[in-house]
Amino acid sequence: MKKLITIIIILVIIFVAMFAYKNLKPKASEINVQEIEKIENYINQIYMWKEVTGEALPYFEDINQANEIWIWEVVKKNLEEYELSHSQIQEKAKELFGENFTKEFPKEGTDALIYDEENDKYYAEGLSLDQQEDVFIINTASKIENGYEIEIIEYLEDYSETTTEKSNIIIRNIDGSKIGEIDTNDEGQAKELAKSNKDKLTKKKILLKLENEKIYVEKVYQP
Repeated sequence: MKKLITIIIILVIIFVAMFAYKNLKPKASEINVQEIEKIENYINQIYMWKEVTGEALPYFEDINQANEIWIWEVVKKNLEEYELSHSQIQEKAKELFGENFTKEFPKEGTDALIYDEENDKYYAEGLSLDQQEDVFIINTASKIENGYEIEIIEYLEDYSETTTEKSNIIIRNIDGSKIGEIDTNDEGQAKELAKSNKDKLTKKKILLKLENEKIYVEKVYQP
């Protein structure tokens, strides 16, 4: 009888331990803080300026179908040097978009990367930006097979009406409509205002591929 009770107690302990482990261990579909930081850093790399590329992040079904102005401006944004060969530019594109990226940088250059035929080099041109900063925040994030599915909220921080007497920033949707105002001295208020008004803001889904511990954008689409 004592043996039977002992066996029952041991089985109960094992069951409780298994139940606790199942509930405490991270689920495969959950994303940890380090992964979110990595995702956010990558999106920052490819997130542009509306006045330069038309959209900070355009829609596309495949990276090779994405707006070419946006593609090469993203590459330029991430260059460490400003005098480059054709192969260096192409290598940077592969670094940002992965081995599935097949587009070739145009030999004649672009408006942003000017070709110097005499030296066979490309030179990065400076940018003229407006006073509206393109911003995104991650709304949802989930793991999928071989990558992540992310939803972002987009908005603009408009500094055009900021003066020495007035320090407010206007928060706008990317279509220009006003959402509200914040005080520039209150850090983080813009994100909180955007989150509380996310139903009025533009949302986009991003499909990211995880390959050899690196992240690459595959697709941007409407939720």
